[in-house]
Amino acid sequence: MKLNILLLLSILTLLTSCNGQTASKQKNNEQLKEQLVKGDTVQALGSSVMVVYQDKKNNYWFGSWKTGVYRYDPSASLKTGGKTLVNYTADQGLPNRIDEIKEDQSGNIYFTSCSPNSTIVKFDGHTFTTLSPVAGNDWQLKSNDVWFRHSFQSEKVYRYDGSTLHELQLPKPPNLPNPFEIYTIYKDKKGNIWFGTNPVGVCRYDGKSFEWITEEDVTEFRNEGANGVRSIAEDKNGDFWFNTEYRYRVYDSATLDNNQFYTRHQSIGGLDGKKDSNLDEYLSTVRDDNNNLWFVTYRDGVWKYDGTNVTHYPVQYNSTDITLFSIYKDNHGALWLGTHENGAFKFNGTIFEKFIL
Repeated sequence: MKLNILLLLSILTLLTSCNGQTASKQKNNEQLKEQLVKGDTVQALGSSVMVVYQDKKNNYWFGSWKTGVYRYDPSASLKTGGKTLVNYTADQGLPNRIDEIKEDQSGNIYFTSCSPNSTIVKFDGHTFTTLSPVAGNDWQLKSNDVWFRHSFQSEKVYRYDGSTLHELQLPKPPNLPNPFEIYTIYKDKKGNIWFGTNPVGVCRYDGKSFEWITEEDVTEFRNEGANGVRSIAEDKNGDFWFNTEYRYRVYDSATLDNNQFYTRHQSIGGLDGKKDSNLDEYLSTVRDDNNNLWFVTYRDGVWKYDGTNVTHYPVQYNSTDITLFSIYKDNHGALWLGTHENGAFKFNGTIFEKFIL
């Protein structure tokens, strides 16, 4: 009897010790994760903000051209009475240049750097992990996949399915063997993926085939040079915008009797209304909650099209026009700008003003 009691006590002691070691190990892992994710608390954004993104938890992420990414948590600011801006750079495993910010269904955040070499970094809320691509031809169209651009002057894209980062070569358009690069990737309301390129137009992938609208139909107007398709949008009628000269009505291939899957219709022309305007292309565009289309140009500010009229919004800092990169609509419908040299700007209903903590 005494032997059984001693044996039982020994087992209980061993189990308690193991549980203690497990709990201690879990605690150490959690502390390590917290240590790995810690960035530098700063007082202001860097001067160059290429992209703005708000995640599912309402954190704002500002991707920089030179100084990594900045995270701003408005809820933390409300709780503490102070505003906290955290900067993550190469010291935490990120590239210092961020060209894209995306998020998957589970809330993981992805940061793309396209120059000089392509890098995709995944943030799971604890650590930054660089994804290693697998080259192949595994073209698929799944609703939860995340698509990324490749490096500059590359005809490739990435598709991430949650476990594998597939590196894919985009097929060349028919009868156009010249090299090209991919400027933008857009998922339409039907789930098709579009690739905006330079200088071969725009391509739609519907999971079965690749269909092209060639450069001469997309950006070659007035016998001038083209800057490529840098941003794609759908308006409230379902028409596609790759420029402001025309809008494009797109059809399902299965319903067509010929090979052309779109029709082109006259649109608003140059944003400034001039006959010889060169403002028929843009760097970035977004549709707001009122179905207005907003277009960002590099040197000529922001333009809004409400379906009837075009309104110009100059963007200035210290009474000087500034250069712009991108426009973004956040979870609350607010509009943000990424700029070349002046941080981020936010629309207050009348003008775009500099975002300052």
